[in-house]
Amino acid sequence: MPKIKKQTTRDASREKEIYDLKQLLEISKSLTSVIDFSTLIEAILYTCMGQMKTLGVAIFTKKNFDAATFQLNRNYCGFELDENVDYTFQDDHPLIQFMSRPNACYTVADLQEIVPTDGPMKALYSLEPSLIVPLKTKNHINGLLVLGEQITSEPYSAYEKEHILNIASLASIAISNAALLEMSTTDLMTHLKLKHYFYTVLMEKLEFSLEHKFPLSVLMIDIDFFKRFNDTYGHSCGDTVLQMVANVIQQNTRSQDMAARYGGEEFVVMLCETAADSAKKIAERIRSSIENLDILYEGMHLNLTVSIGVAEYSPGMDKSGRQLVDRADKALYDAKQSGRNAVCLSK
Repeated sequence: MPKIKKQTTRDASREKEIYDLKQLLEISKSLTSVIDFSTLIEAILYTCMGQMKTLGVAIFTKKNFDAATFQLNRNYCGFELDENVDYTFQDDHPLIQFMSRPNACYTVADLQEIVPTDGPMKALYSLEPSLIVPLKTKNHINGLLVLGEQITSEPYSAYEKEHILNIASLASIAISNAALLEMSTTDLMTHLKLKHYFYTVLMEKLEFSLEHKFPLSVLMIDIDFFKRFNDTYGHSCGDTVLQMVANVIQQNTRSQDMAARYGGEEFVVMLCETAADSAKKIAERIRSSIENLDILYEGMHLNLTVSIGVAEYSPGMDKSGRQLVDRADKALYDAKQSGRNAVCLSK
């Protein structure tokens, strides 16, 4: 009888290993097929929650490919964050340096013996994680995976830790691929998307909007009298102005929207599930925020304004994304003709 029981246990263990390998293959297919960063992070979160049976998962990642910090931002599920706490790790933080070496995951008790408990570590521990896992590719850290409370009271087995490390490895590769895409589709100065990528995504969103009868609007934004900044103060000043305007645009758009540098001092914004009236309000908020900017450049206080054109997608009028953008551009021309520092709606 004992031999039969041992054989049965061994068979069950093998079956689980085969099942988990199949799961890893499916996870790999799923994650590598996602190129949008926010969608990818969401997929990783729910995959880890399901596989590890936890009540929460969070991921510290870099906001963009050249950032120097790992932040939590909105990359979590099942946790309640304190808005007064800064959940951030610098590139050179002892935890990041330590996690980049061994391929292992750690409990809070493990890390407390190794990494000094400073402000960022206290913020991490306040989440009451059950396990902290590096998202690593070739000793390069892409992020930190934080598992929340376990559904079961049993501690993680060595097999379970190995399983989550395998998932983390797949997730890290997918994040690296998404970062490469971001680098090739992002304007390095403003960190907004490039024009060609904007049109690619716009066409996809137009098809979705047409199928589901959702509204979609586009803003065309142009900096008024931009040439005078370059001519009067130099191109470095012009670069500063472009970056400030891009920051305001990013602050006033959601994750499902997309902002791009269209060329020179022009920007374009796609507002998903947004009708013309709401789009005009967003445009006015952007215009007002930029008008109220106080740009300090080499001891001088500079002010600027923008003009904005707004157009809502109309299936009968717009047969392509370019036609929709052209209507927004004509509305921008009207805003310029009306005296600049204005928002005009496409007719």
